[in-house]
Amino acid sequence: MKRLILATTNSGKVIEIRSALGDLPGWSLEAVPPGIPSIEETGGTFLDNAILKAEHYSKFMDELMLADDSGLCVAALGGRPGVHSARYAPDPPARIKRILGEMESVPDGRRDAVFYCALALARAGKTIWTVQGDVAGIIARAPSGSEGFGYDPVFVLPELKRTMGELSTEDKNRLSARGKALAQLRKFILSE
Repeated sequence: MKRLILATTNSGKVIEIRSALGDLPGWSLEAVPPGIPSIEETGGTFLDNAILKAEHYSKFMDELMLADDSGLCVAALGGRPGVHSARYAPDPPARIKRILGEMESVPDGRRDAVFYCALALARAGKTIWTVQGDVAGIIARAPSGSEGFGYDPVFVLPELKRTMGELSTEDKNRLSARGKALAQLRKFILSE
């Protein structure tokens, strides 16, 4: 059995990735083990950070390493929080509160946002494959839904008139930026 190591300690990401890729024949999916030193995300783009993490963690293990970097870019905020999405405030509720506070005076027609997700596969410190996915939406006026994680409760998919936080993991994997990127990863792995 081949092992794909997930370079994250974010339990929400692990759940989504396992849900999207869990039935890969001949592969087991495992989170990066404790004890491996972390690396600061200093890249200027989501893809830069995904590559940085994949290459770093793959130096400590022989298996294929999958890293992702993802985040929310809000047009009315000049693209913020962007690559700083996970560090925009100390914890998810504070991040949501900050976004909603900054967006309070923004009218409904100007609340556009995009979720981005970049994935990188690396082995022995070298990147072997990358992909990026995105999904457009709008920022809600208040959180809704208890599914998912991060900014999901305030990111509305206009075609559904629901937040990502109101979607099941399966539906989110079908529609989200990470889900789209993971579908491409699945094709790549099965073609190898």
